[in-house]
Amino acid sequence: MAGTDNTPDFDALTVGDVVAERTFEVSRDSLVRYAGASGDFNPIHYRDDVATSVGLPGVIAHGMLTMGLSVQPVVDWVGDPALVADYQVRFTRPVVVDPADGATVTVTAKVGQLDAEARVARIDLTTTFGGETVLGKAQVRVRLA
Repeated sequence: MAGTDNTPDFDALTVGDVVAERTFEVSRDSLVRYAGASGDFNPIHYRDDVATSVGLPGVIAHGMLTMGLSVQPVVDWVGDPALVADYQVRFTRPVVVDPADGATVTVTAKVGQLDAEARVARIDLTTTFGGETVLGKAQVRVRLA
């Protein structure tokens, strides 16, 4: 249900509505590309020996990559990244990226709160890897007409 400009219609939303779901495949190649784009070349993101030496189970995805993947379905749903007024998460578990199989990250975006006066929807994200939530209190606030 979209408004006249293809953004979602605030008045059609109900707390609990799932507005977006997406699955992302993350490979070691993805991590290399992200490192180049972000400038974050911490070896825990590409060397198993370094990752395990600091107590990690193996190479992990960049937290900001996980955060970016998680908000993308909401950005696609609202149709304009400028409508995102606020986005916050807590990192609770790492996404371990297997050298052969990679990692599958699943995101579900659900309406958590509606502020009718401000016409702002809080979208709560559930981001999982291996059946466990990897981001805590992941919330996106979007301004809608």
